[in-house]
Amino acid sequence: MARILIADDHAVVREGLRQIIAKQSDMVVAGEAASGPDVLNKIRSASYDVVLLDLSMPGRSGLEILADIKKEQPDLRVLVLSIYSEDLYAVRALKAGASGYLTKESAPEQLVEAIRKVSRGGKYISPSLAERLAFALDTDSDKLPHEKLSDREYQVLCMIASGKTVKEIAGELALSVPSVSTYRSRILIKMNLKNNAELAHYAIRNGLVD
Repeated sequence: MARILIADDHAVVREGLRQIIAKQSDMVVAGEAASGPDVLNKIRSASYDVVLLDLSMPGRSGLEILADIKKEQPDLRVLVLSIYSEDLYAVRALKAGASGYLTKESAPEQLVEAIRKVSRGGKYISPSLAERLAFALDTDSDKLPHEKLSDREYQVLCMIASGKTVKEIAGELALSVPSVSTYRSRILIKMNLKNNAELAHYAIRNGLVD
């Protein structure tokens, strides 16, 4: 039975997490904390398998609290559950010793899966973050970002850069709108771009569109 410490300064969030965990037969909420000092006091006075840690509690930053937890109990697994997007904090949290990173927009099933994996000693990151990390570690540095795209991704890139909407692209390629949106997300991840404007600027700069 995995013992979970919920660390979040919002009582409503803690209660929601408690209800999700209460439905699982292999985990239990063994404690709650609403601040950084409270987290440290809890882990000193009781044994836990996983800390669900919010990064935006009052006082010290969540990353500092994470560092304190790992300093006191290096083997204690910490799963970060944050309002901040993966782009902003996930890599930093993982480097600081977190065993996983989830945004608060994640589905309950994803949270439960993450807790299970982390409690067993594994690491949990979302598929989108895994892809981003994989491309960040790509050793083929001679390739330009757009050269790492699949043929279909490259085609969608050029169409977006030329000003076509997702709906227009879907119609021309006989794809569904969600499929085109997925291609767009992959393109942005692989090329480390944030939006269509940056994508169009890249395409123009590299002569991919007129």
